[in-house]
Amino acid sequence: MGHDREPARFDMPNVVAAVEAMTQGEIDALPFGAVRLDASGTVTSYSATERQESRSGDRARVGRNFFTEVAPCLDTPGFRGRVDAAHARGHLDIEFNYVYDFPEGEREVTVRVLPASDGGYWMFSRWET
Repeated sequence: MGHDREPARFDMPNVVAAVEAMTQGEIDALPFGAVRLDASGTVTSYSATERQESRSGDRARVGRNFFTEVAPCLDTPGFRGRVDAAHARGHLDIEFNYVYDFPEGEREVTVRVLPASDGGYWMFSRWET
């Protein structure tokens, strides 16, 4: 990352601006997951950290609908319902906790959903250890 900008942090107010100024390689190196969707819910960026932490392997994600093709397990009232409700209110700036039920056991994640600069949105995930 360049030396003239502040490193992106999950909890920083301007995390979207910081991430959107990064290369994909820099986004991949973030200590939290970053997924960018366009306005229709199609994945345009999916970070290496999110791949690793979600234990979802290397299958293709970019160009696919996030909730129906990439992560149908998140097409629930507790996850997608929150995102859709915030979007419908016109205030897509939410943070919530979610528990993934993996075969190896449950794993908690804190999720931030924020508007992207071009009409889509970012989902940032801080995975608890």
